Amino acid sequence: MSGIAAVKTEIAPPQMWAGDAELDALVAEPILLLEPSGRRTPFIFASPHSGRTYPASFARAARLDPVTLRKSEDAFVDELFDFVPDLGAPLIAARFPRAFVDANRAPGEIDPAMFDAPIDAVGPRTPRVAAGLGVIPRIVRDGLEIYGARLPAGEAAFRITRFYRPYHDRLAKLVAEARSQFGVAIVIDCHSMPPPSRGSDVVIGDCYGEAASNDLIVHVQRSLGELGFSVVRNAPYAGGYTTSLYGKPADHVHAIQIELSRALYLDEIRMEKTAGFAACKERLARFATRLLGTQGSWLPRR
Repeated sequence: MSGIAAVKTEIAPPQMWAGDAELDALVAEPILLLEPSGRRTPFIFASPHSGRTYPASFARAARLDPVTLRKSEDAFVDELFDFVPDLGAPLIAARFPRAFVDANRAPGEIDPAMFDAPIDAVGPRTPRVAAGLGVIPRIVRDGLEIYGARLPAGEAAFRITRFYRPYHDRLAKLVAEARSQFGVAIVIDCHSMPPPSRGSDVVIGDCYGEAASNDLIVHVQRSLGELGFSVVRNAPYAGGYTTSLYGKPADHVHAIQIELSRALYLDEIRMEKTAGFAACKERLARFATRLLGTQGSWLPRR
């Protein structure tokens, strides 16, 4: 389903990471998967950008301080949605940080100029790659360069094989399992965003109607609005790689991206939860309960 072939080849970490216990732990467990005791719904919640385990060797290679390095992170989004197993849905989250590997990009979105020798599997140069926001990012938010020197060429294959692919292989399996059990799969891709200028709390993206049924996206927008969130659709975030890859309504797979304003729950200066975190999570739990309990047209008739 994901279109990303599984790779079984063992690839050792480049020498720059040798002896890094945190990196070894990430290699052993690159994703967090919270599963319910029994799947009761076709919904799957995903958080590709909330990883906050930063290998010591990565921090040393970066030219940024630890807090600045986290500026691209969807901080604590996995915790905001960690209640979904209680509702019968799984939650998958990347444990590796977005500044290290961005799981919401195509695997070929690589900037070859970042590396000290030619690398394989480089795709077309997309606007995201040109901006420094490829699958192996060159910058964090606000355009700050992560590295002071080029990376070893083997770094690209190592990061994609050991981190990126396990995330998508597992998400694709969750989608396939939901389709088999329920006849449909619905991916809710969970993100956070800087407070937008127009003051919206939530932006929902469905790739301009391509990734999910209109009835479903309207229901999501209405449900969030009824819980006090101000909601806009597809502007400025219409959905990223995950939404476009998995969202195939004709094949009974829907995908919706949810961008939540960090002003609701996060101190972005310190990258710490604010007093609003608990209230925000409680509203999201009520939203998810309503969403998963609705027998809408997007579900097959039993």
